[in-house]
Amino acid sequence: QVQLVESGGGLVQPGGSLRLSCAASERIFSINTMAWYRQAPGKERQLVASITSAGNTNYADFVKGRFTISSDNAKNMVYLQMNSLKFEDTAVYYCNAERYVPYRNYWGQGTQVTVSS
Repeated sequence: QVQLVESGGGLVQPGGSLRLSCAASERIFSINTMAWYRQAPGKERQLVASITSAGNTNYADFVKGRFTISSDNAKNMVYLQMNSLKFEDTAVYYCNAERYVPYRNYWGQGTQVTVSS
């Protein structure tokens, strides 16, 4: 059972920046994919960015060039640097861990990000 704890959310003005952190209870190099998802009120949860144990990254089109996902294997941490935030980035952001064999999928509790003037 992998436990994930997010932090770093908050209120920010449009154009501002935030860095989200996700602390994992296990060594993340043993997890195939770590990812950030988000869910806005009344909308489905959507993938924001992911990073594999090999360091390969993937981004949703709506965050490309603005968000950066990274990991620190020594600290078992995954980060999401969010720049040039927009009103539509307002959502609860969730950390996700996916292990393929056997298949397991874990979620954190989420952290609220609100972009407002």
